Amino acid sequence: MLTGALGIMIGLVAMAVGYTILAFNRLVAARNQLREAWSGVDVQLKRRHDLIPNLVECVQGYRTHEQNVLTAVAHERSVAQSAQGLTATSTAENSLTQNLRSLFAVAEAYPDLKADKNFRQLSATLVTVENDIQFARRFYNGSARDLNNLVQTFPGLLVARSFHFAPADFFELETATERSAPEVKL
Repeated sequence: MLTGALGIMIGLVAMAVGYTILAFNRLVAARNQLREAWSGVDVQLKRRHDLIPNLVECVQGYRTHEQNVLTAVAHERSVAQSAQGLTATSTAENSLTQNLRSLFAVAEAYPDLKADKNFRQLSATLVTVENDIQFARRFYNGSARDLNNLVQTFPGLLVARSFHFAPADFFELETATERSAPEVKL
């Protein structure tokens, strides 16, 4: 009878260890997917940041009293490039999006600029980049959701807490007006 009880105890311990290993591996895989997703967002944001100086330069030839818009876009690009962490990056990118909208409002005032081949090409590239950012953001948020589900549901949360896994923040837009990409009219 003692050996039967010992066998049951060993079996339960083995099951608990096995579950812990499986849960830990799932948490690590979800965390790695989240990091990969953030890397994708980061790449798209870099593409956007690299495009902005060309847009500003293209518009500069038409600037008389729009210097403030060009300065604001350049400043927000710099802030966005140096932002660290999800919250700071999200805030900086939202500000940059607002200033890009102002830049395209300036372009609307100049029909010659809208007809410029370089400006049209840069605008089309920006639309593509904005769409890529949106897709990368969705993938990131899906990965954050998956990790959060593992970290916050029982019994996985016991393993997550034991190994210091934390829920991930979502990469969200701050206001409803920022929920659309900057409007670009060619």
